[in-house]
Amino acid sequence: MLLDVALPLSLAFIMFSLGYGLTFSDFGRVLSMPRAALTGVFLQIVAVPVVAYIALMIVDLPPALEFGVMILAFCPGGVTSNILTKIAGGTVALSITLTAVVSLLSVVTVPVLASWAASTFLGDAAIEVNVTSIGVSMFAITAAPALIGLLVRFVAPDFAQRTEGAVSGIAVVLFVIILVAALATNWDMFTANVGYLGPVLIGINLVLLIAGVLISRAVGLKGPDGICISIEMGVQNAALGITVAGLIAGQGGIPEFAVPAAVYGITMYIVTLPGILALKAIFGKT
Repeated sequence: MLLDVALPLSLAFIMFSLGYGLTFSDFGRVLSMPRAALTGVFLQIVAVPVVAYIALMIVDLPPALEFGVMILAFCPGGVTSNILTKIAGGTVALSITLTAVVSLLSVVTVPVLASWAASTFLGDAAIEVNVTSIGVSMFAITAAPALIGLLVRFVAPDFAQRTEGAVSGIAVVLFVIILVAALATNWDMFTANVGYLGPVLIGINLVLLIAGVLISRAVGLKGPDGICISIEMGVQNAALGITVAGLIAGQGGIPEFAVPAAVYGITMYIVTLPGILALKAIFGKT
């Protein structure tokens, strides 16, 4: 029971921290950089699930883990993607915009796509996904806290700037706790499948990083924009993936569907930063 309450509350605070670092002008950048923003949004919502789906057609995982991989793929970029973008020399303003916009859109896209994935990968054991209920729950624990954080920053910008570091620090700690709880709850499944699941997730991560840069270049975007889009594709909101898995299972606690998100929440940082720095060295800033 404690976990059922703590998990959504932790995600809500993480999303509050996301909104706490935003301003209304971040959403306006969609109009000022439409090609980059639309490319990033399209790749996150469409290309990431497609890459995950193709990977699952190639490898053989238990149905529950396949469903979990797809849930993860439907999630928006992670809350730390902005920091990684800055470190890698990407366009930070674009990263902030994509994280904000796709996170809000996910209230609609995640429940709908998860419903399709449940019937596709779980077969006769498919769980009925109540799209409306999941959407409302996601709004309550993702969009609403982010909007509250945004409003707090708008009303008290000086206070928000002074406390943003502390809020972000707490969010990181909660994120780590969520990952540990998800793995501990499903430890037997994790240890039994990590030899297969780990390489699959790392492979998906690498493909997304490379695809983000190459597609960005193909549509005429500059190097820093491509690096940003690449990171946004490769860094998923693992905490949201774990929470959505719990909402779908509806049985309390953290289900086995959450294992891929928990594992990816660790491997994505190990892969993404060196991967992006390598891409940056190869493609430069042109």
